[in-house]
Amino acid sequence: MRPSILRRLFRCVVTTAVLGVLPALPATAAPALAAAADTLHQVTGFGSNPGNLQMFAYTPAHVPAGSPLVVALHGCTQSANAYHTNSGWPKFADAWGFDVVYPQTTSANNALSCFSWFDAAKSTRGRGEAASVVQMVEYAQRTYGSDGRRVYVTGLSAGGGMTANLLAAYPDVFAGGSVAAGLPAQCATSQAAASGCQTGPQKLTPAQWGDKVRASYPGYAGPWPRVAIWQGTSDYTVYPANATALRDQWTDVWGVGQTPDGTSTLPGNTTRTVYHDASGKPAVETYSLAGMGHGLPVNPGTGAAQCGSTAAYFLNTVCSAYHTGVFWGLDRGAPGGGGLPAPSGLRVTGVTSDSASLSWSPVAGAASYVVHRDGTKTASTAGASFTDTGLAAGVSYRYTVAAVDTSGAVGATTAAVTATTTGGATVRCHTASNYAHVTAGRARTSGGYVYAIGSGQNMGLYNTFVTHTLKESPAGYFVIADSGCQAGSSEKSP
Repeated sequence: MRPSILRRLFRCVVTTAVLGVLPALPATAAPALAAAADTLHQVTGFGSNPGNLQMFAYTPAHVPAGSPLVVALHGCTQSANAYHTNSGWPKFADAWGFDVVYPQTTSANNALSCFSWFDAAKSTRGRGEAASVVQMVEYAQRTYGSDGRRVYVTGLSAGGGMTANLLAAYPDVFAGGSVAAGLPAQCATSQAAASGCQTGPQKLTPAQWGDKVRASYPGYAGPWPRVAIWQGTSDYTVYPANATALRDQWTDVWGVGQTPDGTSTLPGNTTRTVYHDASGKPAVETYSLAGMGHGLPVNPGTGAAQCGSTAAYFLNTVCSAYHTGVFWGLDRGAPGGGGLPAPSGLRVTGVTSDSASLSWSPVAGAASYVVHRDGTKTASTAGASFTDTGLAAGVSYRYTVAAVDTSGAVGATTAAVTATTTGGATVRCHTASNYAHVTAGRARTSGGYVYAIGSGQNMGLYNTFVTHTLKESPAGYFVIADSGCQAGSSEKSP
């Protein structure tokens, strides 16, 4: 149990921040930390701190001991306060009941205030910055009573690269991770190799990428962290190939292969792809944002699935904090609800090409139930079952349910279940020159080369002499399919 006075003592006033300049990207001043002084506080004396990091924390007063902990790592040129202010995590810490720790590096460690994901002396088990982050986790467990089984880490860009390394080096500490515009674990082990990883990581097999994780903590046999991967298709700072390498790396670690178990479409031109573990639970999820550049996806607004604010490297597309939190299960047991428990036994009882049927066990005292599909309320129902209609064929949807008492207060939310409708979205095949693909909006150009929209695959030079077949499925997502495209309907494009 942690007394409220302890929290008040920790809420010190922070007055300065370090913000560097990232080449070829806009530099902006960080928001004044004093504006958030009553919520975000610096913690000193958390450990020996071999990585020379600073610790900041957001600890909502109503969060009891035994709650989850999220560790959030900023990107280059950013600060803990900038990440706290813009990322959206405080909204869900308040709503769902968990603490957030923000490690911060400075120009004393790196000229651009980047976490040293590329330095093995700082990013491996028991060493440097990685060890400092784990000391912050241990401090939170001692001081806030954080649940050691529910510790998660997320980061952007260099913070994303460090996140992947932390997941690899400390799978016994972190139950899940989320890498936004980041790099696969141990992609580079020197600063000289860092830029090569950013623009095009090594062409390794999934097993070779997975071996880098397994070598980070030899002898560890699991369980492994569940990993979300966020990537813009127009990111020219950390290229989309890194998201593919991350996907290959963590699906191999989980032993689930690289064939997806389902796809769905989210706001902000986002395609979510899910890879299930042996029990059918999502182990790895990728979120590809068509046309988004380098940054963290946010979606300002007051909706349940909206969050954050726009700033440099915080891009208005979709609320990544919300969908990451749901993936980790943080939305269960949210505080301040009606006191009713989450319904047990939520399951998918049937699917068709355009519907999904659900059922769950009744909750004593419930007047009704609210059903959410992919984070958005889709229905209220009096009974302990529901059929959702008007869905697209061959698409995966995530559902959660909460009981509502007679006063209208909503209780705790179930874990999400996934329903995949039968059939499939029509596959379209487009054979054309690279020039025609770009003209038709199926690909984009960069540096004289052409990249497929959605997958980001390099199609070669931008001219009329290079021809490819692109497979489109789902709509607006294209992959190279020169070896054959099995289409529901097909066309030859001019």
